Amino acid sequence: MRSDARKNYEDLLTVARTVVVEQGAGASLRDVARRAGVGLGTLYRHFPTRESLLEALLRESFDGLTTEAIERETSASPGDALVTWLRDVVTLANDYRDVVASMVAAIDDEDSALHASCVSMKAAGARLLTRAQQAGLARTDIDGADLFALVAALAWLGDQPALASRADHLFGVIAGSLLVNGAGADPKARSKARGVGGKSRR
Repeated sequence: MRSDARKNYEDLLTVARTVVVEQGAGASLRDVARRAGVGLGTLYRHFPTRESLLEALLRESFDGLTTEAIERETSASPGDALVTWLRDVVTLANDYRDVVASMVAAIDDEDSALHASCVSMKAAGARLLTRAQQAGLARTDIDGADLFALVAALAWLGDQPALASRADHLFGVIAGSLLVNGAGADPKARSKARGVGGKSRR
């Protein structure tokens, strides 16, 4: 990629990150191009669809969460690792408002630009759940699909102005319900969960 094209690409991503945080997953591509100081045609050359732009924005974050989950499989207690992963994914979803619908759709759509990263992240969370279950620290009547559904539900709460103030409390309730006899209910882990509603992070 030529240096000027690379600069346009990076400028578009920087601006798009701000616009998506402000407007959500349905952010105006025209607005992104205008703020980046390029024509709409330039934006479409780099990102033919809104989903391809979201994929570029989110892939690094998703892959980072997957890597962290893999590291926690051996470096953290099973209960704490599971709750921390849940908190981190919900926080990411809140930072990129309304992106949950795209994440959920991408899981079942192999043609989606987000599919591979979303599937890997979901699988990493499922492994943390299985590890906690095998250690007798997490309830055994849920699976990875249920865990991902909880991510969607908690992220939705954080995006509702009337409910956002309850998001932190309800995260604690849900996270605690995943565990058996309070396993992994590390006070430090719980304190880190504060701010999960996402509004204070923007």
